[in-house]
Amino acid sequence: MNVGVAHGEVNPNTRVMNSRGIWLAYAASVGVLHIVLLSIPFFSIPVVWTLTNVIHNLVMYLLLHTVKGTPFETPDQGKDRLLTHWEQIDYGAQCTSSRKFLSISPVVLYLLTSFYTKYDPAHFVINTASLLSVLLPKLPQFHGVRVFGINEY
Repeated sequence: MNVGVAHGEVNPNTRVMNSRGIWLAYAASVGVLHIVLLSIPFFSIPVVWTLTNVIHNLVMYLLLHTVKGTPFETPDQGKDRLLTHWEQIDYGAQCTSSRKFLSISPVVLYLLTSFYTKYDPAHFVINTASLLSVLLPKLPQFHGVRVFGINEY
């Protein structure tokens, strides 16, 4: 155990999605975002659902697939410095419950959004593009891949 460290993990990013109540907090935060957007009087219901979906997917993309490294001092000699948070979850093991949850939740939100926008073509294109931008980086084939060298260093 490292001196001054309050956790037993070498890298707490690997197990954060297995923490108690994190899935409920995640769902509640999406619900709160949706309610806040609903409280804005000049937004229609389809616009609110599309904004909820796009904001959710943008935040998920930024937090999971753009930010690299850890906010903690880890004794891994900089190995995790080059990995995104998605690549660190569950020590990089694929098809774990945390990864399944984080992959299914945007799909469920997309289905709800498509239903409540009544499959309007403009909303459908925006929501589909948003979904693809957050689902494709989660595929096992893209683990550790930097497309066009973006976010390589």
